[in-house]
Parts: sequence; structure tokens; C-alpha cells
Amino acid sequence: MNLEIFSLRERPDLCPLVFSQDLQAVWPEFMRHDATAQLYFGPSLFVDYLDYAFGGLVDGEVVGRAFSIPFAFNIEGRTELPDGGWDQVIRWAHEDRILGRTPTTMSALEIALLPQARGIGNSLVMLDALKACAKKMRFAEMFAPVRPSQKHLLPRTPMCEYITLKRADGLPMDAWLRTHVGVGGRIVKIAPYSMTIVGTIAEWSQWTGAAFESSGEAEVEGALVPVLVSLEQNYGIYVEPNVWVRHPL
Repeated sequence: MNLEIFSLRERPDLCPLVFSQDLQAVWPEFMRHDATAQLYFGPSLFVDYLDYAFGGLVDGEVVGRAFSIPFAFNIEGRTELPDGGWDQVIRWAHEDRILGRTPTTMSALEIALLPQARGIGNSLVMLDALKACAKKMRFAEMFAPVRPSQKHLLPRTPMCEYITLKRADGLPMDAWLRTHVGVGGRIVKIAPYSMTIVGTIAEWSQWTGAAFESSGEAEVEGALVPVLVSLEQNYGIYVEPNVWVRHPL
């Protein structure tokens, strides 16, 4: 399978295709309701990030996508990667865009592949494309708030414990973390509230197909940690931790 990768600046015709129903379905439905995402994917904003967004094609068919975002780092108020992870780096970039501040580095946001394109090294090819983009922009490093691919199997295990799980060769047990570390990425810290998704009980039921019959923590398919549910207040809150990884270039 020969994967060709194009930026959406090069191939704007791919924009609707990277948001196809099949590629959207790679992620659990509830993950498509993070309000912060609109600061990146909003129609009037996404056009500014087309140099940092990519489509992966096999035989002319889009089978994957990769998104990233430039931001200013090591400036006043931004000397550490944010605990707010994915959400906060998007907010930082949005602020930079409004103020006309020059970015100094880049963060990966997402790599997604259709099932038939997985397990044969294409995720690494997509990751390499993002790193090549960062090099092209003359950044010295690229960061990534990594969403461990198998953490959903252990939703009640704290992330600080999960990242210590290793194989016999010393690499992370988690496949996606292992991919990042295996190509020179270094785990920097945990982002304890990288994504925050809030909805009513009815919305959460619609997103997950689950019935929420009591208040407290509820495990949801595809979620890295339980959802906090309050029937009395009619809401569910999902606060997802991610893992910040630094890729020197």
C-alpha cells in the first residue's frame, strides 16, 4: 500500500474528503463535541491552517488525515506545555492568530486512518509528514498531546500509571505511545485535562447509545476515563488526559 500525502493547501479539493463519514467514524461520536475544536476546524478559521493539515491517499482514495497547529512557545506565560493539552494549544494558537503573533513551534493534533490502512506503518508515515512540515516551517521541534490508543481498555487506571506500563524491550506497552517513543519522541508530562466535553444527559445518551441511570462515574465505550454524570444537574462531563510528547527535529 503506497501512501501519498498532500497538504490541504496543495490539494484543497481533499478538504471535504478528509471529513468523510468514514474518517469521522474513526473517533467515538462524543469526541466530536469538544467545543474548543471549532477554534481550529471552524469554516472561517480552518483555511488558515491548510499548510498544517494533510490527506493520505492510496490509489487516489483518501484513507487518512493528519492535523497540526503552529503556536508561540517559550514566551511570557507559556514556558511549559499546558496541562490543558489539546484544548489549550488550540486556544494558544487562536490567540496568536488574533494578535498576529509569530509561531515558534508546532503541535500535532490528530492522525486518523481508515481500518484498512492501519497496521502497516502508515501512522508513522503520517507522523513523519507532520514532522517534515515542522522542519519546513523551520521549527526546532514538534509536540504532540498523544491520545494513547489502548488506554480506553483501562479507563480507571490513572494515566500516570498507564504510561509506566512497558514491554520487555523497555518501550511503552501502548502501541501509539510506542510509535512516538520509537522514533525519538520523549514523554514530557501528562496533560490531565487535555480535552473537556460537556453535554446534557440526553446528549450523552445520543452520542454513546448508553442509558445513564445514576449519578457518578460512568464508563463509556472508547473513553480513556469515566464520564462524570450528574442526573440532578442534568449533565455529563468528560475530562480526557493525554500525554505530551516532544519530537526534536
